[in-house]
Amino acid sequence: MPFKISKPMRFGDCDLTGIAYHPAYLSYLVDVNEAMFASFGITWKEIMFERRLGLPTVTMNLQFIKPAVYGDVLDFSVHVRAIGRSSLDLETDVRVGEDMIWTVRQRIVLTSTEDHKSRAWPDDIRAGLTRYLEPKDAA
Repeated sequence: MPFKISKPMRFGDCDLTGIAYHPAYLSYLVDVNEAMFASFGITWKEIMFERRLGLPTVTMNLQFIKPAVYGDVLDFSVHVRAIGRSSLDLETDVRVGEDMIWTVRQRIVLTSTEDHKSRAWPDDIRAGLTRYLEPKDAA
């Protein structure tokens, strides 16, 4: 089952005609990913500042299908496709109503903020992510 959340398209993230700036979508994506972790009780603040771990994106493939406009409500569905030793594969679909607006496939790797080397997912974070695990062939 995917993690779901909705976010309104903000005025400051659009051009003068009201069409969304595509770079703003990345900011929304960060907010959505952060909210997914918070949904199982792990804040990024805790991960980064207490555990001294980072969550860099190492690959990303975006497909823009149609523009969103100011006032649209973006419905995000985040599918956890795979959880490796230190990697996390996500596939996020973004819709306005029934219309697909954009999609992104993303790999995040857990790293130490001290030496920037990958680290295995702690058991509590892995357990939280597993609640949303939905392999690619389940799509």
